[in-house]
Amino acid sequence: MTRERTIIAAAITTAAHLTATAAFAESGEQISVLHAGSQPSSAGAPETFTGTVRVTSRFKGTGPARIGGGIVSFDPGARTAWHSHPLGQTLFVTTGIGLVQHWGGDAQEIKPGDIVWIPPGVKHWHGAAPDVGMSHLAFSEALDGKAVDWMEHVAADQYAN
Repeated sequence: MTRERTIIAAAITTAAHLTATAAFAESGEQISVLHAGSQPSSAGAPETFTGTVRVTSRFKGTGPARIGGGIVSFDPGARTAWHSHPLGQTLFVTTGIGLVQHWGGDAQEIKPGDIVWIPPGVKHWHGAAPDVGMSHLAFSEALDGKAVDWMEHVAADQYAN
C-alpha cells in the first residue's frame, strides 16, 4: 500500500470511529457506503476560496451525528478564505505541500501524513504552497446545523507571510 493510500485509509478509519457511536446507538440503521467517484466534484466557491480548488467525496453524518467533511484539493497558490469552525476542524494532509495559519500567527508548512487540529472558534486559513498543490481530508462537526463561519479572503501579503 502506498503512503498516500495508508494516510487516506487512516483518515477514513478515524472518520468512521467518530460517527460510529451515533450509528450504533440507533437500532435498525444500515451501513451506508459512498463509493469513490459516485459523487460529482465541485469547484471551490470564489467567495470562500482563492485560486483553483476542488472538493470531492463530501459526506455528512445523519441523525445525531454532526460530523461532515470531504477531500479538498488546492492547485499551487490556492487557499481558503479566513474562517473558523464552532467545534473545531481536523485536516489530514494526503498529497503535496500546504500551509496553515491562525490569525496573528505565522504560516506553518504541512506535508503528507500531517494531522492538523484547529480548535473551536480559531480564525485560520489553509491551502497549497505557492509552487506545489496540496490535498487534504477535512473533518468538522456542525453546531446547530452550522460547521463553518466564512470571513474575508486572505490578502497576498498575509499569504506570503
